[in-house]
Amino acid sequence: MSEANKLKVALIGAGGTVSARGRSEGFQSAGSWGLQHARIWEARPDVDFCAIVGRNAARTEEKAALYGTKAYTRIADMLERETPDLVSMCLPNQGHFEATLEVIQAGFPLLVEKPLVFDRKEADILLNEATKRNVFFAINFNHRFAKPVELAHEAIQGGKLGELSFATWRFGGEGSSDHPHANLIETQCHGFDMLEHLCGPVESVMAEMSDKTGGGYRTLSLALRFESGAVGSLVGSYESSYAYPDTHRVEINGSLGRCVIQDTVKKYTYHAAGNEVGESWEAGYFNDVDREFHRTFDKHADALLQALRNGEAPPVHASAGYRALLIAEAAIQSYEQGRRVRVNHP
Repeated sequence: MSEANKLKVALIGAGGTVSARGRSEGFQSAGSWGLQHARIWEARPDVDFCAIVGRNAARTEEKAALYGTKAYTRIADMLERETPDLVSMCLPNQGHFEATLEVIQAGFPLLVEKPLVFDRKEADILLNEATKRNVFFAINFNHRFAKPVELAHEAIQGGKLGELSFATWRFGGEGSSDHPHANLIETQCHGFDMLEHLCGPVESVMAEMSDKTGGGYRTLSLALRFESGAVGSLVGSYESSYAYPDTHRVEINGSLGRCVIQDTVKKYTYHAAGNEVGESWEAGYFNDVDREFHRTFDKHADALLQALRNGEAPPVHASAGYRALLIAEAAIQSYEQGRRVRVNHP
């Protein structure tokens, strides 16, 4: 740790551009999620934001100057000179493996962005290497920290929904990639993690996918069976828009009630079975924190740093990213073979 008991945090990934206004107000656009990492680590009084690593020297120097930290173009140099307490990683979706492996093999605690990787063999290597070294290895499934999701989890764990019968997840927006299953792996991984977080492990999958517009399987529909015996559905698409109201919706039904999550952070609703009068949550007038999607990352950072300081496991271990990849792999196999496929256990 640095002076004043601050945790030293370094960021690997300097992509994206930001204006002074965007820096102060936390704006983001597609491809600039790394700016949220920088915003969080710079603003926390318990963190010494010690470095940014990027491939382009000029752009990395510019970003480091903006956030008052040091710039590096080689991970090894940064790790040797800064010895951070945590490495925060936000790299292009298909460029996670090599940099993540380097940090793990150097023995540094790390937080990675989703997806873990696109290939299960690479995922096996990462988790095995981290386990051998007892490395703190977290993944940023920040949707878990949205207030409506927390309320749904509390209701389910508290028995308010009774025995779960079915769950649905729908999430559509824009996106592009040269990987045929990008939507499934890099975006719907949030759906897999959320459904398992709320409803327990997925046992098997049946899948339909569409490549009618080109650019891979940009829209998909999955039928799920949970180990509990409940069933579920997941619809995901890159042929929709994040601008649409209710572009994200989760509904969970049980023997005693139903809960609904709208647009991740917008609204939570609960109804007891047979009752037309329900209860709901929406952020109040001054509650900017809970109404803003990117603040879910701030809440994850709170829990993550507390766990790191206490020598505990991450609040969301990288193994959750592995689970999401296993379900995606089963979905691809199901679509290609036209049959239901069981999800492999790690």
